[in-house]
Amino acid sequence: MLEILSVEPGSIAAELELEAGDKILSINNQVLNDLLDFEIACRVEELSVEVLKKDGERWQLDFEKDAEDTLGLQLPHPEPAQCGNNCIFCFVHQLPQGLRKSLYVKDEDYRFSYLYGAYVTLTNIGEEEIRRIIDQQLSPLYVSVHATDEDLRRQLLGRSGPPILDLLRRLTAAGIEIHTQIVVCPEVNDGKALIRTIEDLYALAPGIRSLAVVPVGLTGFRQNLPTLRPPTVDEAGNLLELLHGYQRRFIEAGGSRFVFAADEFYLKAGLDFPDLDDYEDLSQLENGVGMIPLFREEAQQVLEEEGTPAALASLTVSTVTGQSAAPELQAFVDALEKKTGARIFLHVIRNDFFGGHVSVTGLIAGADLVKQLPGRPLGDVLLIPDVMLREGADVFLDDLSLADLERELKVRVVKIDSSPWGLLEGLETLS
Repeated sequence: MLEILSVEPGSIAAELELEAGDKILSINNQVLNDLLDFEIACRVEELSVEVLKKDGERWQLDFEKDAEDTLGLQLPHPEPAQCGNNCIFCFVHQLPQGLRKSLYVKDEDYRFSYLYGAYVTLTNIGEEEIRRIIDQQLSPLYVSVHATDEDLRRQLLGRSGPPILDLLRRLTAAGIEIHTQIVVCPEVNDGKALIRTIEDLYALAPGIRSLAVVPVGLTGFRQNLPTLRPPTVDEAGNLLELLHGYQRRFIEAGGSRFVFAADEFYLKAGLDFPDLDDYEDLSQLENGVGMIPLFREEAQQVLEEEGTPAALASLTVSTVTGQSAAPELQAFVDALEKKTGARIFLHVIRNDFFGGHVSVTGLIAGADLVKQLPGRPLGDVLLIPDVMLREGADVFLDDLSLADLERELKVRVVKIDSSPWGLLEGLETLS
């Protein structure tokens, strides 16, 4: 039984006259235990929904919809299973004090992996959970492997779990598709260990759909933690050479490159990015793999778009970026200024809040904007990429809100989509 928290106006549920406070008892005679059961049960065309109305009346609703259509209901979200790992590279362990409590919560939940693409290590999974994954075909899943050598994996994760290759074999044999990742820590799980992990995982393809290799993320708050360092320029270049060799081999053998490097390695090595097509279906995009090639593609589309509102030429705005994306965004901003006539100030923000080697836009805190933007030209409006804000809320990592930022900087602040199209649409909205 799941109680409805809210109903989206104009949705299928609204047309069915469902309301907040009603309870979903079953769908197609299946009792619902959590949000995951509901999501799976709704992914069919014919539904028979048993509802307990808040006044005590029971309804039986039989209807058809497209399988991919949602009902438009907000239901209770399950509490995430907690992570019992003590990973040597854990980002949560590197956070400064004083952030909102939810940022210090380490979750490790296969349900969130299926629902949202969250990476999990599967160290806390038991037989009941494995059976549910298989029986309900919770696919694809996203699994952090890091190393297939069990001793090394135990060192990296700080605990033992089910032998990862045995578990992956079982899941893929049951039809579960899995995307994987390796967080590379130089002199720990690179070199021969990395080669072994790549080959072990590729042996399970196509059940293992893809593998992302990403660099370790380090902040300036690693007190009492194992000594780690980012890759050097040469190490980044050597890693890319290794992965490109595997890609050539894998595409000849099976039609897919399988293993992909995070954008940060290309930036560190100073090497050109592959063509966007080489990233195939961009299955690892949220892992920072292929973001810059995709940005370039979309930027070109924006610049080739026909017709520009004349009112754009009167605009003077500003926007912000992290250090790693700055060259790409500056090139686009320069070209967009020429196309539209608008004046766009791009301000590169140094991540003092996290310190260390954190340079991505998505981890910029509001405090650094308040500290670094005064005295810089902001124009009439400051455009904030939504990747910097908590999903579903206009709040930065340090709980500073857009309204707080507007008050501190004394300039109008507007949220935009974190893409070339988002910047253009932001301008058009202001014109």
